[in-house]
Amino acid sequence: MFTGIVEELGEITAVETLDDACRFRLRGPAVTEGARHGDSIAVNGVCLTVVDHEGDEFTADVMAETLKRSSLGVLAAGSRVNLERPTAVGARLGGHIVQGHVDGTGEILERKPSEHWELVKISLPADLARYVVEKGSITVDGISLTVVDAGPDFFTVSLIPTTLALTTLGIKQPGDPVNLEVDVIAKYVERLLGAQGSTK
Repeated sequence: MFTGIVEELGEITAVETLDDACRFRLRGPAVTEGARHGDSIAVNGVCLTVVDHEGDEFTADVMAETLKRSSLGVLAAGSRVNLERPTAVGARLGGHIVQGHVDGTGEILERKPSEHWELVKISLPADLARYVVEKGSITVDGISLTVVDAGPDFFTVSLIPTTLALTTLGIKQPGDPVNLEVDVIAKYVERLLGAQGSTK
């Protein structure tokens, strides 16, 4: 489990294309410290497994299903990525509960800079709109954010200078894709209420 608090802005150093997958080599000095084979690291909000690591770099395999459902397929050597290790039991939950299981992708639609923050508008797939509410939580490229406004096919978030400086949302532009993970609690509530209604 993750919290959506990005630990560092890493970099893709190599991409190896396989028949039905690809292998990324990524640089991230903070997240590779103490890393072992089999550990999980969230890359732009996608939970990936460490295959190998050496120095400040690690490799991870990405299967076709993940490439299809996320924006990882557009990454290339030199791409910057948000990196986060799983939260430790007993640690502070600084963001919200994030699984690293991407629900879909959106697109940066608009950026409105201000003196101390920036408003970013992001497209929202129709099948995810019911889970996104004003002042609720959403994960964008692995970043835990609070929804400012929620429309039928978009939502907005306000980004503080720290988020702009330390994550990919500081450099992404209109037209760029982003990974979206909605609040897992909303999905469970919907499923439970649906099952309750079907027993009546």
